[in-house]
Amino acid sequence: MAIEGLGRFGVWRRYPEFTPADASELEGLGYGALWLGGSPPADLPVVESLLEATESITVATSIVNIWTAPAKQVAESFHRIDARFPGRFLLGLGAGHPEAVSEYRKPYDALVEYFDELDAEGVPKQRRALAALGSRVLKLAAERSAGALPYLVTTEHTARARAVLGDGALLATEHKVVLDEDPVRARATAIPRVEFYLDLQNYVANLRRLGFTDDDLTKPGSDRLYRGIVAHGGLESVVDQLSAHLAAGADHVAIQVLDGDPSSTLRALAPLLAKQS
Repeated sequence: MAIEGLGRFGVWRRYPEFTPADASELEGLGYGALWLGGSPPADLPVVESLLEATESITVATSIVNIWTAPAKQVAESFHRIDARFPGRFLLGLGAGHPEAVSEYRKPYDALVEYFDELDAEGVPKQRRALAALGSRVLKLAAERSAGALPYLVTTEHTARARAVLGDGALLATEHKVVLDEDPVRARATAIPRVEFYLDLQNYVANLRRLGFTDDDLTKPGSDRLYRGIVAHGGLESVVDQLSAHLAAGADHVAIQVLDGDPSSTLRALAPLLAKQS
């Protein structure tokens, strides 16, 4: 179930790196959503400036970290934004990873409590989504939010996630891109932006569930791993790899470009992606 206005493809970028000019251009190119990564704080900076610069594109967090952004403050920010730009902001939230916080308890229980607080503060279920990888949290995403926001996954994970979520929930998956037909050079470009995750137990555990081995997951990661989680090659090849998530059951793909010039890559991809919508 695609959220109205979200479209089939969006752009994932760390939230401080998005500018109003970027937002306006990306909307003009046909992208349906801007995904603000990097755990934005509870006051949700940047969001309103991006919405002010655009007319219809969705702005979404990917994700607000429940350990660092108190639910009550996040709810206040949601209502502030939604009052000005009704229906154009999607609150993506998640438990992040234990290596990033000093106090970390069972994430599932914490997520349930966070949803309870958002409910109490009147944040609608259909205007929030949950970062989810494993089956239990995917089910929670379907039950307590619009759906799931998987990160660092393969198309096989997308198919599995759709089976768990059922037909009614949003599935918006992130996927990385290097526009380069030389696979050795493309992998070299991706390594600095990927190998960090191989030290994080939640991502490593999920990749193991997808069949990757110790050899694949030993830093900097195997060729097989990079083929699965980074779309690379020429324009048509990259579009085919991104569209494979749609064929596997995703409603939307959040594109994270790892190239040195992401704007040029996104401009080049846009006309071909539009044909997939």
